[in-house]
Amino acid sequence: MLAISMNNLTDALHIPDTQSARDHRHLAIQRVGVKDLRYPLTLRVAGATQTCAATWALDVALPADQKGTHMSRFVAWLDELHATGVVLDADTLRERHGQMLTRMAATAGRAEAAFAFFLRKRAPVSGLTSLLDYRGRWIAETTAPGGAATLWAEVGVPVKSLCPCSKEISDYGAHNQRAMITLRVELLQAVDWHELVRLAEEEASSEIWPMLKRPDEKWVTERAYENPKFVEDLVRDVALRIEREPRIGRYVVEVENIESIHNHSAYARIERT
Repeated sequence: MLAISMNNLTDALHIPDTQSARDHRHLAIQRVGVKDLRYPLTLRVAGATQTCAATWALDVALPADQKGTHMSRFVAWLDELHATGVVLDADTLRERHGQMLTRMAATAGRAEAAFAFFLRKRAPVSGLTSLLDYRGRWIAETTAPGGAATLWAEVGVPVKSLCPCSKEISDYGAHNQRAMITLRVELLQAVDWHELVRLAEEEASSEIWPMLKRPDEKWVTERAYENPKFVEDLVRDVALRIEREPRIGRYVVEVENIESIHNHSAYARIERT
């Protein structure tokens, strides 16, 4: 028996296409789709591929005269990515985002995926290696008919910060804490995930590692003490690094210090729009 497509099967069973009916309320919808959809994603990180579980949000703009969109087509688009083994980088995301809009018969839309990825890190003294996890996010957005897709990459990087004021006023020691640097950058050209991570880590009081021996702990402690930074210092230093990167257009840099001597965080943000 010959296989038939789902569209042909729907036609053969005379099932009405309610979503494609006309709507008489004359209100366009800027974004309609699915969110919190978990589906696999394959990335290229530092020259290698990683497959991870991603949480997706997919939507399109709906014209004022159309009743609804075809939600199942979003899942079909994702499944095709996974089934064909697509490694999602900047170039393939732009291409596949355009294919999603075509599948949805839409001229504007957005695809967003949030996930965790890993980098293998070598401890500074012992040389032991282990994997550290980072937060990643892809965002592809087309806002006008025939317009080019805008592509954003976001990374969340855990680091260590040490307070310059505490160091200055204390007879010994200084309070320090873990911090989270979040970069959201508009990609004019491809930038690898590990490059974005290093932009953040190199500006911190110290980077962090999942596995350290005692000589490593000594190095990290002393490195941070010699390199104190307020949350304001950290956000400015990271922003200046991004300003010098021609492959990046607009950006947002956020830093949160998870304070060790307060029951609140310190926070700073710089954006170039």
